[in-house]
Amino acid sequence: MNNKAEDPNLWNDASEAQKLMRERQQLDDGINGVRQLEQQLNDNVELIEMGEEEGDEGVVKEAEDALKGLKTEAARRQVEAMLSGEADSNDTYLEVHSGAGGTESQDWANMLLRMYTRWAERQRFKVELLEVHDGEEAGIKSATLLVKGQNAYGWLKTESGVHRLVRISPYDSNARRHTSFSSIWVYPVIDDSIQIDINESDCRIDTYRSSGAGGQHVNTTDSAVRITHIPSGIVVQCQQERSQHKNRAKAWDMLRARMYEAELKKREDAANAEAASKSDIGWGHQIRSYVLQPYQLVKDLRTGVASTAPGDVLDGELNEFMEAALAHRISGKPDAVVDDID
Repeated sequence: MNNKAEDPNLWNDASEAQKLMRERQQLDDGINGVRQLEQQLNDNVELIEMGEEEGDEGVVKEAEDALKGLKTEAARRQVEAMLSGEADSNDTYLEVHSGAGGTESQDWANMLLRMYTRWAERQRFKVELLEVHDGEEAGIKSATLLVKGQNAYGWLKTESGVHRLVRISPYDSNARRHTSFSSIWVYPVIDDSIQIDINESDCRIDTYRSSGAGGQHVNTTDSAVRITHIPSGIVVQCQQERSQHKNRAKAWDMLRARMYEAELKKREDAANAEAASKSDIGWGHQIRSYVLQPYQLVKDLRTGVASTAPGDVLDGELNEFMEAALAHRISGKPDAVVDDID
């Protein structure tokens, strides 16, 4: 690859050159990361030996703590090694949609939006809120995030599906237990080297007034843009910019990304000999349940991974679930047999 990178004719094809340089950078990062782990491992083993010889328990404890950190880092890099899909390294869009249930599901959708924002921030990814449709009383009907960072799509791609919440409703004066559903849809940002042809005559473009918290920055023009691809039924929308022109351009990018993700899904389903289907937002289609009452439990219905600290999960501690889902997808094993949660 170094020979190709040093070829003076490389930049005759800019898109191919950029692709090659990205691959080279990823390989360099991976190799250097392994070398650093090896060096730190050797250094800390030597420190432990020296500390034991000199009877310095403080040095031994410090080196042991460092080894625990190395174990965590090695596990993270092992997961990243699984992110070798065609678009895994790309930035990603993440959509949240509330299900049936009015205020309850809209509040749950807002909780999921916060959860994924917190997770992305923990990963040191950059997050942009592209559009949000507020609920009538509380929460949101839908929202779209743009998550930017190395392997953002690869990490998040297994989060697509229906998420179920069970709790005592704060909106029910009788304090009854409610079950709510919201869905997540994840699709990768694509670059100019990927050609997605869309016939504009197959699309309907609508403009509307952006929703928001109000105040001096409230949008008083119809600058938000919604594009509906009629043959596929795919709908995208953007209200991030004040300019309708910029929102329209961003919405076209999102539509191309959705079309590309649909093609990736077809290829994956063909390889796994499974039929693709987009689930309804309701019973029987959820990938994960979050129970806050009468007990505390988050359980992934595909892998069986569970946490008894839903507060931490809702605050963005999702890596354990994502890692298991990635391994599950790559192994090709049947879905885990998991008892449903009442």
